[in-house]
Amino acid sequence: MPIPTYDDVVELPREWGPITVPASFEDENGHMNVRHYFDLCINSLQVVFDRLGIDDEYRASRGQGVFTAEHHVRYYSECHVGDDVSIHSRYVDRSDKIMHAMAFLVNDTTRRLACTLEVVVTHVDMTTRRVTPFDADVAAIDVVAVDRNG
Repeated sequence: MPIPTYDDVVELPREWGPITVPASFEDENGHMNVRHYFDLCINSLQVVFDRLGIDDEYRASRGQGVFTAEHHVRYYSECHVGDDVSIHSRYVDRSDKIMHAMAFLVNDTTRRLACTLEVVVTHVDMTTRRVTPFDADVAAIDVVAVDRNG
């Protein structure tokens, strides 16, 4: 799979940022620590799930939510203190019980892709803690249209 360019990524919905990398994000190697790449990406994906309605109200009223089953982080370029970064996202696929999404962290200062986070989540019943199908109303949501239209 080819690595998307900065210009490819910024065509996707921006879920987080731009933010300026603060000094507190710097590690002993002089660039943004890996935990902050991950945190920024995971926060942006939470915005995506909120937009679908899978939020605190969803968990409280339905007793259902999503658990991360798998994630893959890839690093492509550094971010430094003072750089402006943004996180964009997209849905990849969904079944009746599983959703696959990606976040792309770009360095707006250098105009480079910095990191991708690929996530697979399972839909779960919070009482039994077992994987369960999405309810019909959620399953009927066209995630590609939501992704495209914000």
